[in-house]
Amino acid sequence: MSTLKETLFKKIEAHRPRTTRLIKEFGDVKLGEYTMAQTIGGARGIKALVTDISYLDPDEGIRFRGKTISETFEALPTAEGCAYPSVESFWYFLLTGDVPTEEQVDEVKADFASRSKVPQYVFNMLRALPMETHPMTMFSSAILALQNESVFAKRYHDITKMEYWDPTYEDACNLMAKLPEIAAFIYRHKFKGGDIIPSDTSLDMGANFAQMMGIPAPYDDVARMYFIIHSDHESGNVSAHATHLVASALSDAYYSLSAGINGLAGPLHGLANQEVLSWTKQFMEKLGGKVPSKEKLTEALWDTLKSGQVIPGFGHAVLRKTDPRYTAQREFCLKTPGLNEDPLFQLTSLIYEVAPGVLLEHGKAKNPWPNVDAQSGVIQQYYGLTEYDFYTVLFGVGRALGVLANIVWDRGLGYPIERPKSVTTEMLEKAAGIV
Repeated sequence: MSTLKETLFKKIEAHRPRTTRLIKEFGDVKLGEYTMAQTIGGARGIKALVTDISYLDPDEGIRFRGKTISETFEALPTAEGCAYPSVESFWYFLLTGDVPTEEQVDEVKADFASRSKVPQYVFNMLRALPMETHPMTMFSSAILALQNESVFAKRYHDITKMEYWDPTYEDACNLMAKLPEIAAFIYRHKFKGGDIIPSDTSLDMGANFAQMMGIPAPYDDVARMYFIIHSDHESGNVSAHATHLVASALSDAYYSLSAGINGLAGPLHGLANQEVLSWTKQFMEKLGGKVPSKEKLTEALWDTLKSGQVIPGFGHAVLRKTDPRYTAQREFCLKTPGLNEDPLFQLTSLIYEVAPGVLLEHGKAKNPWPNVDAQSGVIQQYYGLTEYDFYTVLFGVGRALGVLANIVWDRGLGYPIERPKSVTTEMLEKAAGIV
């Protein structure tokens, strides 16, 4: 170990007890309007962001423009002959708060088709990356490569502040039109030997994505559902906040979304879905490769908790009931022949029945209910998408809908650059009265 690294390690080791003590003994001490625990703990619960596009209700889950997930699905026009709304209708709804007519949806669909052509240099760049590159690195890199196309960057010096929303809207629409093809290209290039399936812009986004992935119906409805329920989750989660933060510096939508996608790639955020699926499959193997009885499952879950492990996919920072995004996916599984009989889904369903009671009795979980990640990987696996590393790219396409809609409104309302104030540990110790 170098002298620098060794010295740094010693100083970190000496500093850790100071932070631990501040949280444990003085967490409730107020620093202005907020507590020391909130200041140290990632600003959790501090009301410091504004968005009218979505709100996370602790009891009802995410609301898009005031509507719950089920209300959103019921209100929006469905894709022709399908069970779920088109992504295009949802995009109109997120931006305006209005439920679009069929004609307005067709207009968005035609607009996306006109914007959808991905420049060849993006595909060349992706092919030049090492094959072992993570799909999320590829996805973020492709978004950043597209910055060359930014309308905002080209018009910035010629427009006023109150006009910034217009080129931001153009960039957001251009991105949304291209992201499904980029995502599908990454999948086919990395996992299917480079056998690329061309885009068909006569289809709506969900159907086109499914056919570019090479997965037959009803995967088109899976795509629509998945993109919509993963689109937004207030502005405080990492991917949404990172996009908002970078955009607040008047970085264009390409820089901003790339930052948000990089945040989504973290194990505590978008990677959770693949980790849940991996755990569930390993758990089934431990149970003998078949769906157990409730009694045997209860015993196995207690063994998991007693060994110091968690039950992945259960619990949420805000929600205090079952995540409606989980419920939406569960309902899809229950009504889909074949999928409702899939052993992995049946195990997931049984865990849903048993785990909350175990966690409540265990006593350490504030929210013992399943979140969105407890279900999402099971559906993808059933339809042949077994490459875990790609799951967060799917998440990213959906999340782009919400975060891009948000930054269009941020520019429309002229929100300033984000610049919170930080303090030193010594200042906190003085506020606690221990220095």
